[in-house]
Amino acid sequence: MRLSEEDKDLIFNSIRDIKDFPKEGIVFKDITTLLNNKEAYHTLMNHLEERYKSYNLDYVAGIDSRGFIFGAALADRLNIGFVPVRKKGKLPSTTVCEKYELEYGYDEVEIHLDAFPKKNSNVLLIDDLIATGGTATAAAKLIKKIDANLIEACFILNLKFLDGVKKVEEHTKVYSVLDI
Repeated sequence: MRLSEEDKDLIFNSIRDIKDFPKEGIVFKDITTLLNNKEAYHTLMNHLEERYKSYNLDYVAGIDSRGFIFGAALADRLNIGFVPVRKKGKLPSTTVCEKYELEYGYDEVEIHLDAFPKKNSNVLLIDDLIATGGTATAAAKLIKKIDANLIEACFILNLKFLDGVKKVEEHTKVYSVLDI
């Protein structure tokens, strides 16, 4: 299922740009204005539900932290479980970690070792935005590391000029709602 140009415009225009955040030269895509626009958010969530309802998914995994918003809502609509992929040190039980490279240094994400109790679970990975692809690639590796089937990675926004999708596509199919 694809969105109409009108629906794409509604969603895109509900996301505001914040210049020089979190540092000078960066234009931050602020989704809080999408979330508080009931028409745009409803349109987006209807689209995601329609797209994924036939995928035979068992879980939606959302990347810390904005992926939680879309992932938990979508999991509820699909009547399946939600699993958080968190920054290191935030989960209380036994975890598995994956390190990824940042512009200057490294970071890690983790998931509970028992996050997918159903054997060979079908999982959708979701986040608000893909830029360079480091966090999403690490999350994809984590899901596979604990023997789940990563069906697809979904992003609301794809910053095409940063080529992050290419990294993630080495591990799974990728769908982005909006390419900018």
